[in-house]
Amino acid sequence: MSKARENLPQRLLEYTVSQDYTLYTEIDQAVWRYVMKISVPFFKKHAHNAYIEGLEMTGIPMDHIPHVDGMDKRLDKFNWGAVTVKGFIPPIIFMEFLSKKILPIAVDIRINEHITYTPAPDIIHEAAGHAPIIADRDYAEYLCSYGEIAKKAIQSKKDSIQYDIIRKLSDMKEDPNADPNELKKIEEKFEKVFSEDHWISEANELSKMNWWTIEYGLIGDLENPKIYGAGLLSSVGESLECLNSKVKKIPMSIDCIDQDYNITEPQPQLFVTKSFKDLKDILIKYSKTMAFKTGGKSGIEKAINSKNVTTSVYDSGLQVSGTLTNYINDNNKEMTYLSFGGSVQLSYNDSELEGHGTKYHSEGYGAAIGVLSKINLPLHQLNNNHIESLGIKENHKILLTFIGGLIVSGTVKKVLMIDDSPILISLDNCSVKLNEDCLYKPEWGPYDLSCGGKIVSVFGGAADWDNYYNNNSPALGTPHQSTNLSKNNTELNELYKQVRILREDDRPSNDYLPILKKLYNEHPDDWLLCTEIYEIIYSDPSLVREKKELKNYIKEFAKNKMLFSAINRFINLVEA
Repeated sequence: MSKARENLPQRLLEYTVSQDYTLYTEIDQAVWRYVMKISVPFFKKHAHNAYIEGLEMTGIPMDHIPHVDGMDKRLDKFNWGAVTVKGFIPPIIFMEFLSKKILPIAVDIRINEHITYTPAPDIIHEAAGHAPIIADRDYAEYLCSYGEIAKKAIQSKKDSIQYDIIRKLSDMKEDPNADPNELKKIEEKFEKVFSEDHWISEANELSKMNWWTIEYGLIGDLENPKIYGAGLLSSVGESLECLNSKVKKIPMSIDCIDQDYNITEPQPQLFVTKSFKDLKDILIKYSKTMAFKTGGKSGIEKAINSKNVTTSVYDSGLQVSGTLTNYINDNNKEMTYLSFGGSVQLSYNDSELEGHGTKYHSEGYGAAIGVLSKINLPLHQLNNNHIESLGIKENHKILLTFIGGLIVSGTVKKVLMIDDSPILISLDNCSVKLNEDCLYKPEWGPYDLSCGGKIVSVFGGAADWDNYYNNNSPALGTPHQSTNLSKNNTELNELYKQVRILREDDRPSNDYLPILKKLYNEHPDDWLLCTEIYEIIYSDPSLVREKKELKNYIKEFAKNKMLFSAINRFINLVEA
C-alpha cells in the first residue's frame, strides 16, 4: 500500500483502488511501450525541461507500466505522493487530492484502438503526463494551490450532470465489451446536455483553467513554446500537431476561463504561459473573485444559482451547509435571512456541531443575519453584560430586534458558546418576523438562531464533508480495476505474450515470422504488434523482403488520420 493512502480521510479512500498488476494484458504493456517509445524522443526537444529529468525522478519506466507504489516512494522526495483511482473521479475529490499533494493516478490503461488519444483518464495520462512535471518546484506549487482553491469552488447541479455523462461516456468508450446501442444513447445524451445553456459556475470556470494549463498548457515564447500539459504529454497525436502554426497560440491570462473546450477533438488554440510563477499569479487573481473570498450578497447569489450544496460562513465562524434557495433583505436592503432547502448541517471550524447534523435539520433551515438595534452589535459579539441585559439564558423569554426590522422572539432552551461567544441560540415557541411577513412560526417546532452579523465566505460543498454526505449521498459502490482482456482479443493477447518471451530470450528474427503470418491472416486489424516485430527484425539483413512487406503493411494503417503521425514517427525512429 502506498504511503500516500495511510492518512487519507474516508471520503478520499472511497475513490482509491488497489493496482492489480496481473490485470494488465500483454497488449496493455505493448501500448505503454509504444507510447513511451515515440513520445520521449520528441519531448526531449519540445517538452518543458523538467519533463525528461522528471521521468526518472518520479519512477516512470520506458518498457513497462509503472507500479504506482514505487512512484509514490519516488514522489515523496518532492513532498508529494500517488494513489491509484478508477477512471474519472468527481472534480472536487480530484482537487482535494491535489491540495494534499497527492497525485491520483487512474489505474486502467487505454485500449489499443485509442492509443493516440483518449478522453478518459488512464495510467499513461496520469503517470507519464502529470507526474514528471511535479519535479519542477514552481509547477508543483501551482498544482497544489490550484487544488486548494478549486476545492472551494461552487459547483452547479448542471456541472454534476455533465461530469456524470463524461464519466459514463469515457468508461464505455474504453470498455471492449461495451454495448454499441448503449454507447449511442450516452453519446446522444452527451450532445443534448452540453448544447443546453446553463449558469456558469466557479467550478466550470476553474475547469477551463485546469484544461488550458494542467492539461493542455504550453510555456515559454509564443513562437517556440514548450509542452507541459499532461493531456498533450500523453497524447501521441496531438502533442506533435499542437506546435503546428495552424494551432493558435494565445498569451496566458485570466481570460482562459472564458474559453470553452471539447474533450473529444484536438484543440484549435492553446494558451502559453511565461512561467509557472505567472500561472500561480493568474490563479490567485481569479481566486479573489470567488465566493469563498468575497462572501456577501454576490457569494450568496452564486450559491442560489448553483442549486447545489454550499456552505455559508458567518463572521462568528458558524457554518451553514445546505442548498440555498433564497435570501431576504431587511428594510435597509441588507441581507437579514437565508432560506435553505433539504438537509442542512451547522458546523464550526469544519466540524459538525453536536446535534445539528442533517438528521436534525432534515427539512431546511432559516438563518438570521444582522446587528441588534440599540446596542449596535451582532449576537456573537455580545459580552456577559449584554447577554444578561437581554435576558439570554435558559428558560427565559427573549425579544430581539435587529437593525433593519427583523424581530426574533421565543423561550431560550440553550445557548451554545464557543470561545466565550454565542454561536447558536436554541428557542422554543419561536417566531421570526420582518414587517408583516412571518418567516418562522412557533408551531414549526424548535428554532436555532444563528449568531453573526454578516456572511464572510461561501464555498462549494459541506463544511464537515464526511458527516454531511454520509447521511445524504447514495452508496458509491466499490470501484475496482478492470481489464482490457475480452473474448475477442484473448488469442491476440497470446501472440503479444509470445513476442515478449521471444524478445526477452533474445531469439533470432526468423522465430517471429510464424507469429507475423498469424497476424496477417487472423488479426488483420491489429497493427501494434506488427510495429514491435518490425523494430525487432529491422537490424537483420537476411530479412529484406519480409521487412519491406511488413513496413508496407504497417504503412496501410497510417492512412488512418489518427494513426498517421504515430506510425510514421515510430518507423522513422526504428530506421534512424
